[in-house]
Amino acid sequence: MLDKTFDPKTVEPRLYAKWEASGAFAPTDDPGAEPFSIVIPPPNVTGSLHLGHALNNTLQDILIRFQRMRGKAALWLPGTDHAGIATQMMVEQQLARSGNIGRRELGREAFVEKVWEWKGQYGGAIVRQLRRLGASCDWSRERFTLDDGLSAAVRKVFVTLHKQGLIYRDKRLVNWQPELQTAVSDLEVVNLEVAGQMWRFRYPIEGEAGRFIVVATTRPETMLGDTAVAVHPDDERYRDLVGRKVRLPLVGRLIPIIADDYADPEKGTGAVKITPAHDFNDFRVGQRHGLEAINVFTPDARLNENAPLSYRGLDRFAARKQIVADLDAAGLLEGVDANKMMVPYDEKSKLVVIEPYLTDQWYVDAAALAGPAIRAVEDGRTVFQPKVWEKTYFDWLRHIEPWCVSRQLWWGHRIPAWYGPDGAIFVEETETEAIAAARACFGRDEPLVQDEDVLDTWFSSGLWAFSTFGWPQATRDLQRFYPTGALVTSFDIIFFWVARMMMLGIHFMDGEVPFRKVVINALIRDEQGQKMSKTKGNVVDPLELIDEYGADALRFTVTAMAGQVRDIRLSRQRIEGYRNFGTKLWNAARFCQMNGCERIDGFDPAGVRHVLNRWIRGEALKVWREVTEALEGAAFDEAASALYRFVWNVFCDWHVELAKPLLAGEGEAAAETRAMTAWTLELILKLLHPIMPFMTEELWDATADAGPPRDSMLIVAPWPDLPASHADAAAAAEIGFVIAVIAEGRSVRAELNVPPAAKPPLLALNVSASQRRILEANADAISRLLRISQIRYDAAAGADAVPFLAEGASLALPVAEFIDLAAERARLAKETAALTQEIDRSARKLANADFVARAPEEVVEENRERLAEAQAARDRLDAALKRLDAIG
Repeated sequence: MLDKTFDPKTVEPRLYAKWEASGAFAPTDDPGAEPFSIVIPPPNVTGSLHLGHALNNTLQDILIRFQRMRGKAALWLPGTDHAGIATQMMVEQQLARSGNIGRRELGREAFVEKVWEWKGQYGGAIVRQLRRLGASCDWSRERFTLDDGLSAAVRKVFVTLHKQGLIYRDKRLVNWQPELQTAVSDLEVVNLEVAGQMWRFRYPIEGEAGRFIVVATTRPETMLGDTAVAVHPDDERYRDLVGRKVRLPLVGRLIPIIADDYADPEKGTGAVKITPAHDFNDFRVGQRHGLEAINVFTPDARLNENAPLSYRGLDRFAARKQIVADLDAAGLLEGVDANKMMVPYDEKSKLVVIEPYLTDQWYVDAAALAGPAIRAVEDGRTVFQPKVWEKTYFDWLRHIEPWCVSRQLWWGHRIPAWYGPDGAIFVEETETEAIAAARACFGRDEPLVQDEDVLDTWFSSGLWAFSTFGWPQATRDLQRFYPTGALVTSFDIIFFWVARMMMLGIHFMDGEVPFRKVVINALIRDEQGQKMSKTKGNVVDPLELIDEYGADALRFTVTAMAGQVRDIRLSRQRIEGYRNFGTKLWNAARFCQMNGCERIDGFDPAGVRHVLNRWIRGEALKVWREVTEALEGAAFDEAASALYRFVWNVFCDWHVELAKPLLAGEGEAAAETRAMTAWTLELILKLLHPIMPFMTEELWDATADAGPPRDSMLIVAPWPDLPASHADAAAAAEIGFVIAVIAEGRSVRAELNVPPAAKPPLLALNVSASQRRILEANADAISRLLRISQIRYDAAAGADAVPFLAEGASLALPVAEFIDLAAERARLAKETAALTQEIDRSARKLANADFVARAPEEVVEENRERLAEAQAARDRLDAALKRLDAIG
């Protein structure tokens, strides 16, 4: 007998261990099974499970469990990312806390060994947490972006691209993190609004004493590297100055005044200082005009030898103060204004300002790789869902810049390039091969030094879709599981990961795309629609939610809310509500068990005769179609919605309630109903398993004795396949009418506060012959569930009766004697007035164009929802008042 309640804390770890021990997570070896694979977006080895992971991995697990039950060789390949900069920062901080040792004092080899030790001690946390979520990954195939196989793949790709001329070394501007002294990707930069200042300086016009051109800057320290002043070609104020020179204050260098469209005549003075070595826009201006790029910073953001002697060695912000003071003293400070502005910070710490920095780095010619990746989506070989995200993908690829792939770190894939004494570079997969190449070049052995830098983390993760299957070896897994069936990920890494996997996958896998479908999941926000962040204090730990509500409740919640157009507003109330859904199913299973609803060997629902059983069979067909089609199309919320409606409404509220008298009886109809109810419950467990694996597996196991032996655990049970002949139009019409009568009658009772004990008659005022036959055949069920005394067919509706319609039938409930008409009118009027005020408030807000334009999108949407809900509630109250008016 089932326990009274489902206890996830004991059931979940037991079932997960059972699944894993059974080998259920591994793909079947059946050579005839169609392969279906997903590679997990590898979480950082430093990370722990957050709600974004919970959503993304739940959706992946749903697809894998669904395809596994359909008999496919379903593989969900797990793994983690070495997360270069994040992991190195963590270990450096740990070293500092333990003895104030820096990595440079420790040395490269010893430091990397420390990182591996840290990874061994702490790196498995997120993998354990994914297990708690129920992720059915094949852990025997788990990969790590720095494992031997993936490291070999990275070296192979780098060397191949270099030999093809698609990787090269160049001096360009990069995002520079001066504390770690490394380049960082755009994803590792966050722009924060700060209250800054805008300084205006006078630059003297050479050869015209007393005349100046005024430029404005938020970073005075960079002016020491200025190599031009730009004005717009059409700006009449400066037309006579184009081609002339100014003398750069504090430095004395003569720099030209140039005409360029980059200068905005409407902004500030219309003249801008150009510092190619310290600003991305200025760098492009400098390239157009052949300007020198003068770097004035050291790697740790102090002023270098290119600055005047008095500033050398100063930190950039100390230099800023000194430069402003010196220009003021020289009479060259025109003024300073308060200026709110966006400043780039290190995404990890949010404390270090990122500096545009000119340095030698390794680059991938991304534009050359982008073309095939664009065409693969254009011709439909890979599709985005929702399709709207294709625009983001195309926009980035069609305007792609060279990809800086080198990082000045020690933790990561060391770049396979060796330097000879004369600066010659030898790019090979191994040092032995580099020595051989140098010998062939020089005719003798020369000492070689390997490049100190490592590769961008996104370089190795860009190979994830094929390197994890064993590439460059032609492994069975690679031949069987590439390309993958789907990629489930979030919109913010379309550029950084999805596009790069497409470029590299197509390039190295003979033009074959890495995945057929890219499913972009929503962003989880708090219940007010705000983005979750530690600073706001609204971050919710999914492990706490699992502890409180169970993994199934969290999984069903994020699935039900995973519509791909809107973000998810998560609240504990919603999770509690979906936990109640699980409780409803559990209680229904206990009811079935207590009422002898056992599976019958050889039972075929096609042969049922009772109208209720024919009806539930047709409803089962309907929900099977809805769920199957939804999961095939990765419409996760639609699958959850169909299951919720069927389990709660169709099965529990109607089938079970209508079946109770039959289940309490004996005979052929009773036996058939027990078998049909057991068959329906089993169908529910199968359809619901991908979303709620723990409870469904527990119920599957607990009901195993109620009928013939089962062949397998639910996780590997076959997905249902129902014939169209299960539909029954006559049964659907009959039970549908019964439900409509009861539901509409209940609405009347609820709206008018008719006491539960009151049993008025039901008046059939105008019904067809077929409807009367249905009412007569189901009078007992209608009387019991609508709480009426009888059904009368020959009575007219008096002044005390409230009329209502059910599928065209005209019916009425005489309820006047059971309610206080005046009190009900007063209650309804009061509630209507309150709703009218709320409607007016929301309508005024939404009619205010300024509010709609300025308010955050989630606030506007919340007001729209509130308005719609209030209008619907007022409509219901208006209908109730009209009913009251009809009875006096």
